[in-house]
Order: sequence, then C-alpha cells, then structure tokens
Amino acid sequence: MMTFQELFASEFMINLVIRALIVGLLVTLCSSLLGVSLVLKRFSMIGDGLSHVGFGAVAIAAALNMSNMKLIVSLPIVVITAFLLLRWGNKGKTKGDASLALVSTGAVAAGSLLFNLSGQRSTDICNSLFGSASLFTIGDVDLILSAFLSVAIITLFVFFYTKIFAITFDENFAKATGIKTNVYNMLIAVLTAVTVVLGMNMMGSLMISALIVFPAMTSMKVCTTFKGVLICSSAVSVVCFIIGFFTACLAGWQTGATVVCVNIIAFFIFTIAGKITRKSIAKQ
Repeated sequence: MMTFQELFASEFMINLVIRALIVGLLVTLCSSLLGVSLVLKRFSMIGDGLSHVGFGAVAIAAALNMSNMKLIVSLPIVVITAFLLLRWGNKGKTKGDASLALVSTGAVAAGSLLFNLSGQRSTDICNSLFGSASLFTIGDVDLILSAFLSVAIITLFVFFYTKIFAITFDENFAKATGIKTNVYNMLIAVLTAVTVVLGMNMMGSLMISALIVFPAMTSMKVCTTFKGVLICSSAVSVVCFIIGFFTACLAGWQTGATVVCVNIIAFFIFTIAGKITRKSIAKQ
C-alpha cells in the first residue's frame, strides 16, 4: 500500500506514472473503439484469441532469454495470427469461434510449457496473465507505438466512419456498394492485434480482451446509436482505466485485474440505469 504523496514523491516516479497512464489510456481508447465494431459483428472473441497467442509469444521470448524484447517478438506473431484467423475463419473448414478456440487453447498450452524454460516460471506467468503491478515495465517504445496506434485508429473511425458503419451492420450490403470489406476487416483485425500486444504488458493477456468487450457492452445498455455507443464506450473506458490504474498503483495490485473489476462495476451500473430509463420512457 502507498499514498498519493509516495506515488508522486519524486520526478522519477512522476515520469513513470505519467508514461504508464498515457500508454494505458491510449490502449484503452483504441480497444474501446475497435470493440464496438467487433462486438456488433459478433467477433469480439478475436481479442481473447489474440491475447492468448500473445501469451504464447511472450513465453517464446522468455524461453529465448529475450524478455526485454518481448514486444518485438510478440508483435509480428500476433499480427500474423490475426491475418490467419480471419482467412481461416472465413474460408477454412473450421469456422469462426472454433478456429479461435483451437488457437487460444493451443497458444496457452504451448506458452505454459515454454515458461518452464525460463528462470522464474511462476512470476513470469502471473505477470503475463494478469499484468504487472510495476510501473517499470512500460517503456518509451510502448509510448511511441501507442501514440501511432491511437492516431491510426482514430483516423480510421473519423474519416471512414460510414464504411465502418456499413461493414459492422450489413457486410453484404457494404460489399454490394463497392466497399472492400475484406480490406477493412483485415485492417481492424491487425489493429486489434497491435492493440492487444501493446496492452498485454500492463493489462495481462487474460485481461486485455476485457477492454475490447466491456466498454462496448456497457455503452449499449444506455445508447441506441452507433455513434453514441462509440462516444460513450470511449468515455467509459477512459474513466474506468483511470480509476483502476490509480487504485492498482496505490494498493499494489495487478493493473489488469483492477481495471477489469472497475469495468464490471460500470457494466452493472449502466445496466440498472438503462432499465430505469426504459421504464420511465415506457410510462410516458
């Protein structure tokens, strides 16, 4: 346990907190935007599948004594997997959720065995699954990549909003109007993969997929338009992360698990608020 005074006791600690907070907020914002489209397309489990692959990739880095380069090792593996999952799910004999289940369980099993080759198996697995409680795990590379990622995703949703909307709700209609649906689906999958990899360091491989699902599902309890859900999802994800981040820092808990618990509380609050709102409208 620590206090706010201890957390901001020195310039060094302030820099660590600010860097971790910025990276977390950017990853959270990216996850919430991508999550709306993925949830509505009923493909939200891709985040969970990719996060499990990320766990396996981190295990490979640990087994090769390259833990300090796990971002470099994980990024290409998860991005390639996202590409293959989309191709496999659409054209292969094993469809959608089945292909995700195969990849997810296989990656976790392989990762767990590979961690046996590293020096600190229990510590490595705990941090990889649930996120690190230390601010030292967030580096400048995470900050730079998160900034580029957020610019790319915000640009996608601002300038190609109509096409994303069409692909999300009626892919066949979008294809008939000349929209290259495969290109946009692949772009969303790749951006999701990068988001998952960047978020795993802080949130953990088991927790990062919650940032994709919870804000979108929470916002849908009170919002009825696509744009409204996007805006509300972004706001909810940011607020929940800030609360969870500082709670985890002060209590010494894993950031991932704490942020997800805050999101769960928000989900129930919005569920109750949505029911009350619908009842009041029905009475009028």
